Amino acid sequence: MERRTFLRAAVIGGSAAAFGGTLWRGAAYAAPAQPGTGPYGALGAADANGIRLPAGFTSRVIARSGRTVAGTSYTWHNAPDGGACYADGTGWIYVSNSEINPSGGASAVRFSSNGTITSAYRILSNTRTNCAGGKTPWNTWLSCEEVDRGYVYETDPWGVKAAVRRDAMGRFKHEAAAADPVRRVIYLTEDESNGRLYRFVPTTWGDLSAGTLQVLVAGTATSGSFTWTTVPDPDGSPTSTRTQVSGSKSFNGGEGCHYADDKVWFTTKGDNRVWQLNLTSNTYELAYDDSLVTSGTAPLTGVDNITGSSSGDLFVAEDGGSMDICVITPDDVIAPFLRIDGQSGSEITGPAFSPDGTRLYFSSQRGTSGSSSGGITYEVTGPFRA
Repeated sequence: MERRTFLRAAVIGGSAAAFGGTLWRGAAYAAPAQPGTGPYGALGAADANGIRLPAGFTSRVIARSGRTVAGTSYTWHNAPDGGACYADGTGWIYVSNSEINPSGGASAVRFSSNGTITSAYRILSNTRTNCAGGKTPWNTWLSCEEVDRGYVYETDPWGVKAAVRRDAMGRFKHEAAAADPVRRVIYLTEDESNGRLYRFVPTTWGDLSAGTLQVLVAGTATSGSFTWTTVPDPDGSPTSTRTQVSGSKSFNGGEGCHYADDKVWFTTKGDNRVWQLNLTSNTYELAYDDSLVTSGTAPLTGVDNITGSSSGDLFVAEDGGSMDICVITPDDVIAPFLRIDGQSGSEITGPAFSPDGTRLYFSSQRGTSGSSSGGITYEVTGPFRA
């Protein structure tokens, strides 16, 4: 899963080398004349679910807000958001947050080995605006409240153990979480226009009840070195966590976060950027910035949730834009993987792969209605790159 290169060019259907090695640093992005031809090929016509997919891929609807999940008596939540998948014997589970206030929380759908839905149930209740979150190596789901001085809740995807509020992880407008089993920390994004990037260092790895909240300290440039400094008061009152440490770096609207191979990728919606932290060298850089696209159309707008596949590809969901999930490959190709037609008033949320990597789950948070009660959760199956 090692990413061989850093993403330096905004390219649709080609690589940086194909355009003279154009890098983002100090140079403009170049976009080729024929967009939409990434590693999976061009998007086809919309299917019966309104989803445009490459050849060989199919979609199905898993759940709709306010309706019972097929084969169960469970009513799916409104405004489905961040999600993750968990192995469950020969089957698997997909968990999904609910970004409503009050009564946000999270739900789960369980699948058999052939993809048949066997049950659906609640795993978190009585919380607020549960936006994104993250999966832990010990197979729990961190559900994050995107409200002022919000909490992180650790939940059980099987719905057996009660959810636990993790106060030590800080109180701020939480967005996403990504676990790093090498350094034994959890990275956390903050959805504020002057938000910060944090990491939580548990006192004991695997136990989030106690530990140290730290914030990234760096300059104002788009690349450089960074350090971590302890946040004096993780409770964030009366002084917000993002303003407690002098020199902590501001990020414009932190969204999705993904860890793999000693690197962290996270998105910032306010300036439509994808950032990369190199945890080996303690340096940060821009992986994507649509403002530097000077020809053609920016391939990715409205960056939001992000996940990765076993091939090392990143999949970035759009909040608005063309309602795409775009793929960013280790070879610096950036192109739409899928597009949802007729849902411009919505956003794509919760992308996550089944444990075997053959199915991608995600939601359209507001569906065709543009309302939180119109959410639709999908599954796409096909020949994903190994």
